[in-house]
Amino acid sequence: MSKRIALVEDDAIILSNYRDALTRGGYAVETYSTRADATAGCRARLPDLAILDIGLGDEIDGGFALCRDLRALSASLPIVFLSARDSDFDIVSGLRMGADDYATKDISIPHLLARIAALFRRLDAQRQPARAEDVLHRGALCLDINRLSVTWREQAVTLTVTEFWMVHALVKFPGHVKNRDQLMREAELTVDDNTITSHMKRIRKKFVEIDEKFDEIETVYGLGYRWRAE
Repeated sequence: MSKRIALVEDDAIILSNYRDALTRGGYAVETYSTRADATAGCRARLPDLAILDIGLGDEIDGGFALCRDLRALSASLPIVFLSARDSDFDIVSGLRMGADDYATKDISIPHLLARIAALFRRLDAQRQPARAEDVLHRGALCLDINRLSVTWREQAVTLTVTEFWMVHALVKFPGHVKNRDQLMREAELTVDDNTITSHMKRIRKKFVEIDEKFDEIETVYGLGYRWRAE
């Protein structure tokens, strides 16, 4: 069965072009031009992935509000922003609101399809047969690849798909520094340093909300990040 993508874009021509490209890529596409319609449609039937523009009609930041709504519906739904807005502020804002990826509209269709496929590959890890090595224990942390779940001190840490694989990259080899390129390979992303930094800030915040003394993720300036060795 084809994966279902919710595509939210207020420009009819752009919406049609991306819908056709995604359909040719083998996806079932549901299109929406307003935040209200997209919210109602996704509540009625959650898609497998959502692609959002930021400006939706009269709502300059309607896509940001929609992202928050969708993230409230599902912590694991892959969300991608596809926008003409390319400022660091918009990119960081989108990621902080829970998006897994942010692309600008100058991205090529093959590149966009590759990034969507990467998100789906990470989700498909849930369906693989369980193996003992797929559950990692690092002190108070438990990471389960099959369930894409993380707990800290026996409390669930709600991570997006991208955040999960970035944490996995760090905890797999505690004490080893992971640079930006290594983190991108693990999370199957193509982003800049600011985007990686934004993801890390969001990840840390989620752990700190559970444990205010959390400091397991270290920044090694000029090199990258590492999970403290036990």
